[in-house]
Amino acid sequence: MAKIDEARALIYIMVTVAAADARLSDRELNRIGVITDTLPIFEGIDRDVLVEQANNCTAILEEETGLETILTMVHDTIPQRLYETAYAVAVEIAAADLHVEQEELRFLQMLRDALDLDALVIAAIEHSARVRFRLPSQS
Repeated sequence: MAKIDEARALIYIMVTVAAADARLSDRELNRIGVITDTLPIFEGIDRDVLVEQANNCTAILEEETGLETILTMVHDTIPQRLYETAYAVAVEIAAADLHVEQEELRFLQMLRDALDLDALVIAAIEHSARVRFRLPSQS
């Protein structure tokens, strides 16, 4: 199993949640770009590195135990202080196309379990995403 750093582990999380429903939407890909352009953890990560890491992640996911491999890599790489960040970027990507598929929900559950996140933290992160991605009311 290849060794990755914290930023690349977060990229793997975002790509995995986006690919969970077997398709990467333009909204999800755009949101991954926005997140990597704005969060300090991704400083120094340019688009070429992002594309390379997304391809590496996709190749791992194509393996029979790919999902488990990704979760193990993430757990072994990300320090506890970034667990909430990891879950937050995953939720952000899942919510990006304004509808969360069952496969994405399942991955989020697996990530929560792997990171052993507190229920109140989970609720706060998910509520924040719902608020940010809420559609305007129809008149």
